[in-house]
Parts: sequence; C-alpha cells; structure tokens
Amino acid sequence: MRRDGRGRGASAAAATALVCALGVTAVPESAYAVPDDPAPRPDAGGPGGPEGSGTTSLEGVRSEIDALYRKAEKATDAYNLARERQTRQEKAIVKIARAVVKAQKEMSGLRKRAGAMARAQYRGGGMPAEARLLLNDDPSDFLNGVTLARKGQQATHGLMSRLERTQAALDRYAASASREWERLDGSRKKKAAAKRQITAKLAKAQRLESRLEKKERERLRRLEEDKARASQAKWLDTGILRELGAGATATGKRAVSFASAQIGKNYVWGAVGPDAYDCSGLTQRAWAVAGRSIPRTSQEQWRLLPKVGIGNMRPGDLIIYYPDASHVGMYVGNGAMVHAPRPGRQVTVAGAGSMPILGVVRPGGA
Repeated sequence: MRRDGRGRGASAAAATALVCALGVTAVPESAYAVPDDPAPRPDAGGPGGPEGSGTTSLEGVRSEIDALYRKAEKATDAYNLARERQTRQEKAIVKIARAVVKAQKEMSGLRKRAGAMARAQYRGGGMPAEARLLLNDDPSDFLNGVTLARKGQQATHGLMSRLERTQAALDRYAASASREWERLDGSRKKKAAAKRQITAKLAKAQRLESRLEKKERERLRRLEEDKARASQAKWLDTGILRELGAGATATGKRAVSFASAQIGKNYVWGAVGPDAYDCSGLTQRAWAVAGRSIPRTSQEQWRLLPKVGIGNMRPGDLIIYYPDASHVGMYVGNGAMVHAPRPGRQVTVAGAGSMPILGVVRPGGA
C-alpha cells in the first residue's frame, strides 16, 4: 500500500479541478445519479467463486470484501481511540512525574529544616522552651522568651503541617500514577488488539481481490460504483436537495477547501496526513486547518459533536455513516461529499447518500 499520496489518476485530477472551478457547493447533481443505461452486473465468479471465498458470484465477493473493509474500518476507529487515549495517559504520567519531583524536593528541604530544629533543641539540653522560661528569673528575658517560644511553636507547627501535606500529596501522586499506568496498559492492549483485527481483515480482503483476474477486479470496482450510484439516486429521489439551501460559513469553507485539496491521496488506516488519511483523519485535519479541534474518530465525532437534521445540512458538516458510526465524510454541497473510502482507494468526491446515513454533526461554530 503506497503512503506517498502520488497515485493520482486523471479522474482524481478532474474531480479536483471540478471542485476548484465550481466552488465548494457546486458539484453537479448529475454526477451522482444512476446512468440511463447502467453497466450490467455480471455473474463472474462461477461455481464456488474465487478459491476459498465461499461465494458463487462476483456480487458475493463484492459483499464479502465490503464487509471485511467495514470491519477493518470499525477496528481502525478503536485503534485511533486507543492511540489517542494512550497519548493523553503518557502526558498525564509525565505531568505526575514532574509534580513528584517537585514535591520530593520540597520534602527534602522540609526534612532538613526539621532536622535543624531537632539539633537546636538537642544543643539546648533537650529541655522544652516552656520549661526554660519558667526557670528564668529576669522578667524582661521572660517576656522576650515567651515571644520567641511562640514563634518557635508556630514555626514547628507550620513545618509539621507542610510535611504532612507534602507527604499526602506524594501519596496521591503515587496512586494517580498507578491508575494512569493501568489505564495506559489497557489502552496499549486495546490498540494492539485493534491492530491485529485491522491487519487480519485487510489481509483477507486483499487475498480475495488478488485471486480475481484483472477483468474481474475492474468489474468489481464497477459493481461498487453501481451500488453507490443506486443508493445516491434513491436518496436524491426523496427530494432532499430542495431542502438544502444554507451556504457554508467562513470556517466551513476553509474545511471544505482543505478536504477537497486532498483528493487523490491514498487511504491509509490511522493516517492523519499530509500524504495519506483514513476517513476521520481527513475530517479532523480539515477542521483543524479551519481552526476547530474535533475528536479523532468517527464514533467520537458522532457522540460528541452537535447533531443537526439532514435537511439543515450545509457544506462543512460531517455525515456519519452506518449504524455503528464507522465511517465519516464531509458534505461539500449539491448532494456530494468528500471522504477517504477504504484501503486501496483514494480520497474522492462521492454522493452524500451513497452509503447508509446515520446522521449529521456540525463542529462548533461551523
């Protein structure tokens, strides 16, 4: 899988030019409608389909590959979330460590002061200051001694209180560090498990595709495109475009402009640019460039960002797909969106209704 993002064909260049020439809301509706004479769906697998696939047609292979890539994308979300949490936990542990060093230095200084006070008392014969005052016959010395004794008591009390507080702080830091280490270990395990799932699903999907002949792989791509166009046409038939009218805000335009400029770059799971992206890496980076920080994963974007009705959707909004919120694209206007589809594909323009829509979210201030 190439990570340098240079695998751009003429179709990607044309799509880029189209977006740039027509503006962020000017992708033509006709680009996403079902053609009058769609290509026939061939039954190309033959009995048994590709070796070991358990399918009887190319459509079956397409469905199986699509399911594998969706499972890999869901695992990618889990991987990205675990990696983000791991980063936060590592920073928390570093912060705790710095606080511990500071508290230990303070504790060392306090112990030195306590030791100095103990030595001073020892040099005084070990007799408490109050007892020495009672044995003093000079009234003037007695009064001065009372003042000094009070100051000494206050200093001792203050020192002991600070020692106790500092020790309590060290105990809290130790407990916090222990909890963070446990969380960090959990995040690392989840990240590793998600990576194994991603690798396994992608490898199986790629094995299925590799067993197809060149003509079958091209027909497989056409099947994917046919399915997307049919879903888009069904969505457009609802009259949704008549409901959409609001233009993008300034920040929304910046986000759309950045996302559109990435067309042709490869999908790579876990990638956030600049040469490759996964689906939520693209949307997060686009909104970061526009000046808004949003969650890393499509599931967190769906959970945490404000939701808006599909009829109120405007360019820059994020469309969340599938019941498990495992995919996300950015709406760019006229029924189109930009997204990073899956491994083996590049960032592209597609119909906003080409996949099952779960809902729409809007980054704050979009």
